Order: sequence, then C-alpha cells, then structure tokens
Amino acid sequence: MEMLGVPFALVWVVLGLSCILAGKVNKHKPWIETSYHGVITENMDTVLLDPPLVALDKDAPVPYAGEICAFKIHGQEAPFEAVVLNRTSGEGVLRAKGPVDCETQKEYTFIIQAYDCGAEASGASWKKSHKAVVHIQVDDVNEFSPVFREPMYHASAMEGKIYDSILQVEAWDQDCSPQYSQICNYDIVTSNTPFAIDRNGNIRNTERLSYDKKQRYKVMVTAFDCGQKRATESVAVHIDVKPVCKPGWQGWNKQVDYEPGTGSKQLFPKMHLETCDGPLSAVRAMVELQTSHIGKGCDRETYSEKSMQKLCGAASGSTDLLPAPSISTNWTASLLTDSGRDSDLIFNFDGRQAANVPEQVVPQNLTDQFTIATWMKHGPSPGLRAEKETLLCNSDKTEMNRHHYSLYVHNCRLVFLLRRDFTQVDTFRPAEFHWKLEQICDKEWHYYVINVEFPAVTLFVDGVTYEPYLVTDDWPIHPSSIDTQLTVGACWQGGEVSTPRFTQFFRGSLSGLTIRPGRIETQKVISCLQACKEGLDIHSLESLGKDIKFHFNPAQSVLVMEGEDLESVNTAMAKVSYINSRQFPTAGLRQLHITTTVQCFGEDICISIPDIKALVMVLPPSEPRITIAGSDQLVRPAADLRGSMGVAPFKELRITSTVTKGDGVPFSAVVKLPGVLEAMHNLDYCDVLVIGEELNPEQESLEIHHSSLMGKHLDATNSTSGISIYGVDSMAHYEEALRQVRYRNWRPATLSNRRFRLTCSELNGRYTSNEFNLEVSLVHNAAPVEHVNHMAVQSQYMRSVHHPLMVHSVNSHISAATVVVVICIAALVCIVVLGIYRLHSTHQDSSKSEEDGAKDPEMDWDDSTLTITVNPMEVRGHYTKEFPEKALPTLGLLEWLGLND
Repeated sequence: MEMLGVPFALVWVVLGLSCILAGKVNKHKPWIETSYHGVITENMDTVLLDPPLVALDKDAPVPYAGEICAFKIHGQEAPFEAVVLNRTSGEGVLRAKGPVDCETQKEYTFIIQAYDCGAEASGASWKKSHKAVVHIQVDDVNEFSPVFREPMYHASAMEGKIYDSILQVEAWDQDCSPQYSQICNYDIVTSNTPFAIDRNGNIRNTERLSYDKKQRYKVMVTAFDCGQKRATESVAVHIDVKPVCKPGWQGWNKQVDYEPGTGSKQLFPKMHLETCDGPLSAVRAMVELQTSHIGKGCDRETYSEKSMQKLCGAASGSTDLLPAPSISTNWTASLLTDSGRDSDLIFNFDGRQAANVPEQVVPQNLTDQFTIATWMKHGPSPGLRAEKETLLCNSDKTEMNRHHYSLYVHNCRLVFLLRRDFTQVDTFRPAEFHWKLEQICDKEWHYYVINVEFPAVTLFVDGVTYEPYLVTDDWPIHPSSIDTQLTVGACWQGGEVSTPRFTQFFRGSLSGLTIRPGRIETQKVISCLQACKEGLDIHSLESLGKDIKFHFNPAQSVLVMEGEDLESVNTAMAKVSYINSRQFPTAGLRQLHITTTVQCFGEDICISIPDIKALVMVLPPSEPRITIAGSDQLVRPAADLRGSMGVAPFKELRITSTVTKGDGVPFSAVVKLPGVLEAMHNLDYCDVLVIGEELNPEQESLEIHHSSLMGKHLDATNSTSGISIYGVDSMAHYEEALRQVRYRNWRPATLSNRRFRLTCSELNGRYTSNEFNLEVSLVHNAAPVEHVNHMAVQSQYMRSVHHPLMVHSVNSHISAATVVVVICIAALVCIVVLGIYRLHSTHQDSSKSEEDGAKDPEMDWDDSTLTITVNPMEVRGHYTKEFPEKALPTLGLLEWLGLND
C-alpha cells in the first residue's frame, strides 16, 4: 500500500521518528500577561479585558507544542470561564457563566493560566503558563428608579417669613454605580405653589405666607437619578402655616353647653397659655362669670321671701313690706313689677312710684334690736346727685315732717337714719350711719342687711360685713301724739306743706324688703339668703399643685389663680368648672371673662395677654308637670258636716309630678320605674279657693289643725275665700297637710252643695298644677234610710191610731166636735213621737261621729290648738256645738226639733 505515492512503511517510519523527537520539540511553556483588567456590563456575558487574552508559545509553529489548547481559572467560585478562540494564535475570551449583578458584587479577582496542546494530538504532556491575576469590574445598568426615604413629609412655616429651607426631602436609588445611584435632581410636581426645591431636596417658600389666606399646603415632589430616571411615585409634603406667635390662651371653645343636673362641668379642658417662650416669673389669671342679667344677679331660688327665710332658718316674725299684690296686700298693687324673670318678684321704681304701708302691717315694737333686709339694684342718677333716694321711711303722718327712721341712698352712699324718742334719754345719740361702697351704684343686684344693736349698726352686703365710715349724733325726737306713716320708695311729707305728698323718690329696683323687730339676723342666715345657686368651681381641687394659689369671691362668680410655673397654671385652668345646683335652673347664656397678667424676671409686666370672652349656655331643664288627682265628689250626711270635726274633702288627694325626658318619654316623679330617675321636687304653696259665694262665717268654716303642720316647713292662712298652705316643702308633706283640711257646716240643711278649687305651685308660680275641682254635697234622706225599720214601727203605730178615725161609716153617730178633738190629740201625739225620733237620731249621729273619730287617727281634734280661728260671728255655732244643753233653753221648739231647717 502506498500513501500519496509514498510507501506505507516509509510513513510509519517517519511517524515513529516524530514521536521520538516530540519530547524535545515541546520544550517551552505558554506565556500570558501577568495581570488583566476587565469590564463586564451587568446582565451581559462577555468580559472586555485589557490587555486582550492571548497566550504565546515559543514552540510555534510546531504543531501541538506551539498551540494553545485551554485557559483555566482558579478562584473562589468565580462566575466566569475562559474560552480559546484560536489555538494557533492563542486568542481567548472571558465569559460570564450566568447573569452578573452589580448590586450583588461590583468586582471580581481570580487567577488564570494558559495551557498548550502538548507534544501530540492526544494532548499528553500539556505545559501551563505562569499564573496571571485578573481584575474584573461589573459595569452598572440604570435599572432602578429613585425612592423617597419617607412616605410623607410634614413641616411648618411661620407666616410672613422667607425661608432658605423649610424642610429637606431625600430619595435614594438601588443602582450600584454613582452615576445611577445618585439623585441628581428634585422637582415639584404640584403647580402654582409658592414653593421651590433645589437639587439637594431643600424646599423653600418663594413668597411670604399668610395664615389668614391659607393654613396648610400640600405639595407633591418627585426625584431623578443622574441617569435621569424618575421616581416611580411622588411624595406628598404637607406644610402648615403658623401664625406669628402671639401670646394668649389657646385651645378653648367660645361656647360651653351645660345640661341641668350634671353637676360640675369643666369649661376649658384643653386650654393652655402661649407665652412665645418669654422668660416669665409669674402668671395671674382671673375668671369672671357674669350673670347680672339673671334674676337678682345670678341663678338663685325664686321662692317667696318668707319661704326663703324658713328654708335658711331665719327667726320668725319678719314683716314683708313688698309682698306680691293681692286683696290683703294691696298697697303694692300700684308699683311697677317685673316678675318675668323666672317668677322672681322685683319692684322697679322710676322716681315716681311709692307705697304707703298699712298701719296694721307696720311693726310697732322696734326696740334696740331689729333687722332691715332688702335686695337692691341701683345706679347713679346724673344731674340728681344732691337728692336723697329713699328706700324705706317712717315719718310723721300729719302736722310735722320728722323722720323717725329711714334708709336712703345719697350720692352713692347708703345712709341709715334712726332717731330715738326723748323718753329714752335726753342726750346726743348716734342718729345717722353712712357707708360708701362701690356696690351701691354699680347697677348690679346686691343683698343688703342692716343689723341694729343700738348704738351699734352693722351692714352686710352680699354676706360681707361693713362698718359705717361715718356716724352722726343728734338729739332725740320730742314725744308727740302724731301718727307715723311707713313708706317704701319715697318718704311721706305730711306736714309743713300745703298738700301732703311723697318726696325723695327712689330710682332703682327692690325685692324682698323686710323688717324683723326684736332680733338681729345671723351671718349664717344672711349668707344663705343671698347665696347663688350657680358659680365657678375647681374640678378635682385636691389635684392642684401647692404652687398654685386661688381665691373665690363670696358669690363664687370670680376666681383668681396665681402661679410661678406655666405648666401648673395651664393644669389649674383646665380644672375650672361651672356648676348650677338648682333642680330647674334658669336657661340661657352666661358670659365668661378671663383676664391674664404675666410677670417676667425684673419687670412688672412683660407679655400682654389678650382677654378672653366665652359663653356658658345653660340648656332648658325638663319642666315638671304637677298633677292633682282624687275624687271630685264628696257626698256625706248632714250629721258629718255638723260634727265637731266636719269632713275632710281632700282625704283621698294625690299629688304627682312628671317630667319629659329628652327622648319625649314621660316618667313619673313619684313612682320608680326601672331605669328611670326620680325627679322629686318641692312645692311652695297650695291654695284652696271657694267657688261661688264665699263662706258664711255664721254657719261654715274651712280649717286646718295646727298639729297637721307640725314638723313641716308649712304655714297656713284662711279667710272666707278659702285657705292657703304655703312654705317650701315636699309634695308628700303637702299631701298630708291637705288631707287634714276640714270643712264644717253646722246648718247643712241650707247647703245645696259647696265647691272648692285646689291649685299648687313650685318656684313661686313658675310651675303650676292643674286646677282640681271638688264638690261637697249632702246625702238626701240619709236618716230615714238608716232607720227604716224604726220608722216602720212608728208608721204602724201612727196608722193604728189614725186609721180607725179615717174610716167613714154611715152608721157612725160620732159628732163633728168629737172628731176635731181626736184629731188635735192625734196631732199632739205625732209631734211628741217625732220629737223623740229626732232626739234618737241626734244620739245615733253623735255616736257615729265618735266611732269615726276613734277609727281615724287623723280625726283627733283639739280645738284649743287651732292656729286658724273662725270669724267671731261663729261664736254661737261653737257654743251650741260644745254646750248643747245650755243652748236648748234659748231655742224654739221647732228649731230644737230641727223643723226650721
């Protein structure tokens, strides 16, 4: 066989010789650079090396020995591989085995070596180059968008100020290279805003902001990285405009609603004082509750003056000189009254009205001890400063013009005049007592009490004691037989003038003017009579710090607080409360006025705090509905009306009160219901009026026993028009008292019926009950029904007498004269029998009355303790009631038999 014309044997010889020479031919190692620097873009696979990857071998061009077969990488799991592109030239390339992430690893370092192909085709006896170091840097790709570090930004800016930077926003980028990871720019997305932002994220205002124009701005901001990639989401920036710091109270409401019956309510729970970081050393705050428009200066009880005196424990025996006009108190009828303010009776004097107090009303026993009290509201009278204004005056009625005692205002001074008689002592004695007080002319209501313990005279104004600044002595008055006249609102001038008239008129308002002879009033009672039911309070008083000083005025309408620490003052102010203890307070607005002074170190007043004006709205209370119920018909036998105790018309009476809750559901104030609060309250009077003709004192009376009022705050008066029970007391006590009212009629035969009307009141007529009408009538023919069997016997007896005489017989020979005589005898017998029957009936009625009295303890009656006396014309009726055996001789036979009824 031949190869290319060469004998086959020759070929094998040549090959054998080549193998023998191979070890000698591959005698050099491949050569590469000592270090390489490469760059690969993330997410690409080819590395750009500098210098290029090329291996050289000095054995070239010898086959195999001069060729490069491989590049091998030595390192800690380097994610790269080297590939030979040309074995002869030794060129190679470096590739990534998988995706390369710059954010995971920015650089790689490893060792690479080149290998030749050895001496033969089998690759035996490869030679390797020296080790070269490869440094590869991963180039970044702008794959991430900027993200803001905060989800929202908030800042505030003072109005009227230009800022270099109000706040700074900041974004960041996950890219690994500075080119793509750095934020190169910010931008405001929101248009038409007075703000700008620089490349560092600083936001500034481009114009002066105004709090009144806009209090808050919302600005949207975006960011760009240096590769100009924009943030996916913009961020919101809220900028609040703060007003220029002005010292004052912050966090208070202009109106606070107060619901009756809720006790004490905080007025300023979140209020605090802003001093703009001033170096203060002390704070003084005064809170004033202004209630001059409510009744007599504040919300007080509006019961009558007598009721208030009894409630406060005042001594009895006072005389009310300004009572409500009525038939018995008609001297106040001509005065101007103002009873529209929560039923509080007020008399207004405009310098033209005055009243003469009747002589029988005037206290006649003024001694060295007595008390004069009144409510007064008075202001200055321009142009009339020289004229006296008289509240109360006791002067000569005729002939002369001497003032025995008087109380008047002169040039805003209160003067009390007291002239004694010569019979007491003939020396100079104190006669005029003067007080100069701001309250006299401040046009506000004040309670004045003058306690006289001669020669000492003390004035109380709103419970505070004042001694006279001037006492003038004078001679006593010469005794005379001239009558005196007590007047209210002016002084009576009965002498030294051609026509008697009033003079020195008062201009102002008065209420509750009373005189109590023989005793002076205690300060405790005075304080009770003038006490306000509403005022300021401090909630949780014990929680106030020791460094807070506070003071209330007597009426608790003014509160003054002082402290050195601002935080303590703020805590104390948050505890200031309003309270109204009346069950049915006067609804409406009350003004609050707060004045504050701040002291700084070394200065008197360094910070000016504006005053605060707020309102307390007292909501309308749930009004009670007073209901009187019971039987409206009382039918009784005549004997019950004639009895010593009479009848009790209102024995089954019931008084209830209901109020309507806010949801419109009424609930009883007497009967407890599940989940419903009781609303028990007092009454102040109940009137029983006679409907039709007035009572005839000669035959009937309406009375109440003194024992029925014992242990209660009740009194009673009566007249021919009815009976009045008055005094502040519970509905239960009024029920008990009304059930004890007795009606008597000792001539009931003349009575067809008698009707009464009952009404009750709370708060001096502010709330009134329904009109309850009741009719008292007689049981007709009551006695014959009760004694029917007895009458039957009498009838049989009478028939047995008369029947034969009534029979006419033709055969009768009885003469007419005989008939007349028999008839007369029969008539006489009838009269005697009827008389015996009447005596028996009277005895039965008396026994029945005694039995009723024994069964009913309320019927126990003691005429000796009656507080309400019957008209003197009723003496005859009482005489026959108590001593019938003495009355019989004075009566005719028919009257004694009861036939004249």
